[in-house]
Amino acid sequence: MILAIIRMNVLSAKLMELSQTVTLLSDSIRMEKGCQSCEFCRSIEDENRLFIIEEWDTRENLMSHMKSANFRVLRGARNLLKEPQEMVFHTVFHPGRIEKI
Repeated sequence: MILAIIRMNVLSAKLMELSQTVTLLSDSIRMEKGCQSCEFCRSIEDENRLFIIEEWDTRENLMSHMKSANFRVLRGARNLLKEPQEMVFHTVFHPGRIEKI
């Protein structure tokens, strides 16, 4: 599984606009091939710090998502941010899938 985390620090005046956009996109992203989960979260410490956490079954499906219209909308939202969004990717192995040694 591939875990994708997008961190965004949104301008206070644009918080509602970005939140509405991401909330609407989340449902569409969840329907993309290979998406196992797409969550939209806010930091407890800073209400202007937002996160999108996605789980993808394969690298190929994640790459397809990153070429999608949904992802273009996310990238286009950068004019609502205080600073560039940060994206990190992790390959996660499910412990149930690893044979005992």
